[in-house]
Amino acid sequence: MTCFISKMAEGRGNRHHPRNLQGVLQMAVEAGSASEGPAPQEPMTQERIEFLRGALAEVCKGQMDEVEQMKQCLEVLTRDACRERGSDGDEEEEDEREEALEMLSELCENLDNARDLMKLGGLDLCMSRCLCHSEAGIRWRAAQLIASCAQNMPEVQFYLLNQGALQTLLQLTDHDANSTVRVKALYAVSCLVREQEAGLRDFLSHDGFSVLMRGMQSDSEKLRTKSAFLLLNLLTSHPEHKDTVLSMGMVQQLVSVLRSPHSSVHEHVLGALCCLVENSPRGVNDCRDPTLGLEELLNQRVQDLRGREESLEELEFCERLRAACFRGQAQEDSGMDR
Repeated sequence: MTCFISKMAEGRGNRHHPRNLQGVLQMAVEAGSASEGPAPQEPMTQERIEFLRGALAEVCKGQMDEVEQMKQCLEVLTRDACRERGSDGDEEEEDEREEALEMLSELCENLDNARDLMKLGGLDLCMSRCLCHSEAGIRWRAAQLIASCAQNMPEVQFYLLNQGALQTLLQLTDHDANSTVRVKALYAVSCLVREQEAGLRDFLSHDGFSVLMRGMQSDSEKLRTKSAFLLLNLLTSHPEHKDTVLSMGMVQQLVSVLRSPHSSVHEHVLGALCCLVENSPRGVNDCRDPTLGLEELLNQRVQDLRGREESLEELEFCERLRAACFRGQAQEDSGMDR
């Protein structure tokens, strides 16, 4: 049986309408620039007016088509599993649900569609049925959809926060048995908290920094990297929370990550350590703890990274951290010995 989602995708592929007013204007500019030379300073011709009307009509038609596609996707997701799991057709239904979520994620890259999905009740459905679904493929696609809708869309972000989405996503990041679900959930968390004060407050109230700490200790390389990157981003944007992070013993945890086999996560970890010691005597003192052996670790890392073009930023973090924590320590110790 041909899947209805494939038919929808085929229909979308045959359309080349602009997806917003900016697209219409771009179409008009491109049409007007087909002939060389400056644009004539004269009223638009009737042909030109009809062209623009047709383009606007195509945009409206295209937007309505996409709303209808979202409604069809939601119908697939709302079907109750009347049959027992494992019965005939069950696997096909799961495939359709996964395809519906993927289609919604693609459609909701358009901010207007993300808003429309919210108004259609799609986000409520995603949170109530899909994030907690027994199939990991449904859970991670639901998290991906939430991320697509929340990106750069404060109205949707506030709605999701008010519905308790962040707490659910943090729980998935922390505890889900499937690594893809954990990575996608963390991505959705980042879309709700970066550059979003209300999201950051919610993140702090649910001990989000501890979730990131545990994420950096995960067996999943992607989860470790994304956890460290989000930590670095939040500390850079909100240095006022450094003391909170330091009080959790974050320096000790970050240094332990640096002692793991070298990987891309180390650059973000070193960047986070640089944030924690900047204008922070407590951060510097934590890094100077002799039991950590951080100075020797940094000295060795600098030697290993020198001359490697792809590691320039990581090398810079190493040197900054070494200068902030240890360059003045020898002079201080010398002064105390006199």
